[in-house]
Amino acid sequence: MNTQTNLAAINQKILADGETLPLVQLKDGSKVQTGTVATMLRNIELYNAGERGDIEQQLEAAIPTVAKVGLFDLFPPAEWMAGDNQGRRLVGALAAKYLEIERQS
Repeated sequence: MNTQTNLAAINQKILADGETLPLVQLKDGSKVQTGTVATMLRNIELYNAGERGDIEQQLEAAIPTVAKVGLFDLFPPAEWMAGDNQGRRLVGALAAKYLEIERQS
């Protein structure tokens, strides 16, 4: 399953039955799955409530798309890691790792 298909399936958790979210093309030609930020926020809530495993994988799967749309330019990983919100801290750490790998490639 490719990343966009995987995100589309993950993002279904925030939708009413029968609804779907589109894959959109950005000006640079790349495609991103809509609903990823909203689903990430829901998954942070679930993580903070004690859910692990699939939730951690779903949060990690969202990082490339969220980075692509510039969320980590607006709110850098260090800001996500500040404070005591465990879910935000995890996203910040995952983003920092992803962005470092991207810089090296």
